[in-house]
Amino acid sequence: MNRDEAEALLKKHVKNDRMLDHSYASEAVLRALGRRLGQDEELWGLAGLLHDIDIEAVGGDLTRHGLEAERPLREAGLDDRIVEAIKRHNETACGLKRCTDLQFALAAGETITGLIVATALVYPDKKIASVQVKSITKRMKEKAFAASVNRDTIRECEQIGLPLDEFVAICLEAMRGIAGRLGL
Repeated sequence: MNRDEAEALLKKHVKNDRMLDHSYASEAVLRALGRRLGQDEELWGLAGLLHDIDIEAVGGDLTRHGLEAERPLREAGLDDRIVEAIKRHNETACGLKRCTDLQFALAAGETITGLIVATALVYPDKKIASVQVKSITKRMKEKAFAASVNRDTIRECEQIGLPLDEFVAICLEAMRGIAGRLGL
């Protein structure tokens, strides 16, 4: 499946603009991580783009999120590595631990997008371009800030050999590259 086909599949299942923006941010982050780690950037990008394809179908029910994605992804012929990473980005629902670089990268990468957006929104200009790596790492320690963002999941970046500061820098730069699309 190419990127255009993947985006069409995403838009068939996800209508909410905020969720679409999150999917695009996750795609950018996963592409950047794949590039940095010498992995298949296209495959990793598709995983980021499609990871929340079932969120509206499950009505936000996190006990089913990720599991319901499997059927449409397999029917579309997605690579098994993508399907497994998408299932496992929500370990609680699937009951399977993450074990590959793509699985860890997807979970950490899609999670940090929320922290980056939340940080940008507290800046006067509300622009990702204004956000610094140290601002994100500082916010990681503030549990009340963007409280729904799981910091432990973000720290799984270490499972793919990236210290937190480097991981944040890669993700922040990736999101800056699509800031216009995100309206940030």
